[in-house]
Order: sequence, then C-alpha cells, then structure tokens
Amino acid sequence: MKKTVLLLFVGLLSLGIYAQEGTAKIEFKSETIDYGEIAKGSDGVRVFEFTNTGSVPLVISNVRSSCGCTIPKKPEDPILPGKTGQIQVKYDTNRVGPIRKAITVTSNADTPTKILKIKGTVKAEGAK
Repeated sequence: MKKTVLLLFVGLLSLGIYAQEGTAKIEFKSETIDYGEIAKGSDGVRVFEFTNTGSVPLVISNVRSSCGCTIPKKPEDPILPGKTGQIQVKYDTNRVGPIRKAITVTSNADTPTKILKIKGTVKAEGAK
C-alpha cells in the first residue's frame, strides 16, 4: 500500500514538472526609450516593442509606472510564441524638466518582472 501511494505521488509530481517545461520569454527591442529634448505640450506617446521568444503564450498581467505623469497601456490579449506586441507609454509633456521614469511589467515570462525606462527632457516654450 505504501509503495502504491509513493508511486502515485511520484507520478503526479513528475506530471506537474513536465507540464511546466514550456515557458514564455519576453524580449524587448529596447528597454529604454529616450525622448531626447522635446517641447512642452508635444506628443508624449512612445511604444516599447517586444517578442515572445518562448514556447507558450505570453500574458502580461500588469504594467505600472513609477508616477502618475506616465500612463502605460498593456496588450489585452496573450502574445503567441514568435509573435510581437507593444506596450504604449504616454508621458505628460506639460511638465517641464528632465524625464526619468520606470515602467514595471509583470507577466508569465521566465523573468516575471521587467523594468523599462523612459528618459529625456521637456523644454519650456521658447527655450533653446
């Protein structure tokens, strides 16, 4: 009886390990976007492009920024293996000064948390 229970336990354990062999992998084209010098009130929308190089669908569960001046938008649908996706980021360009913000991406990838960065400078109207 003990051998049967042990054999059943080992079988279920190995089945669970086998089922987790496939993983999603997220590879970004670039992990930093440089706005450079932009004018106050200009278009603050930029896009991080990525590819799922894993063997199972990539699900991005959460994307959040380090402050309220940056609004990220995640893809709603899973990204199939070999396919690309985008995370859109909108920075409030009515704030004059340097841009140094982090965007945290949470997913089912082999590296479940990725930090993306935006940087640059918003110049005041008439500034050179």
